[in-house]
Amino acid sequence: MTTTSPPPARDQLVVRLRRAEGQLRGVQRMLEEDTDCQQVLTQLAAVKAAVDQVGLHLISERLRSCVASGEGDCSEAFDDAVATFLRFATLAR
Repeated sequence: MTTTSPPPARDQLVVRLRRAEGQLRGVQRMLEEDTDCQQVLTQLAAVKAAVDQVGLHLISERLRSCVASGEGDCSEAFDDAVATFLRFATLAR
């Protein structure tokens, strides 16, 4: 039995999340060191943007794979993806 490695895009998403994790640890240190509020908020915005990009990529890939597979009607997958996107967008505010 052979195993396949995840597609490169998946690896890139993991790298982004690890980078965001490091940034978040940096924010924790900044808070512990009583760093200026503006600097902390700037770093939090960067972490949020990184995580948002991963989420948006996952949603778009879900839609893309349905269309690319050409298997039947994608309306259910589309509706699920739109619902996920709307939930994600609401959480991202």
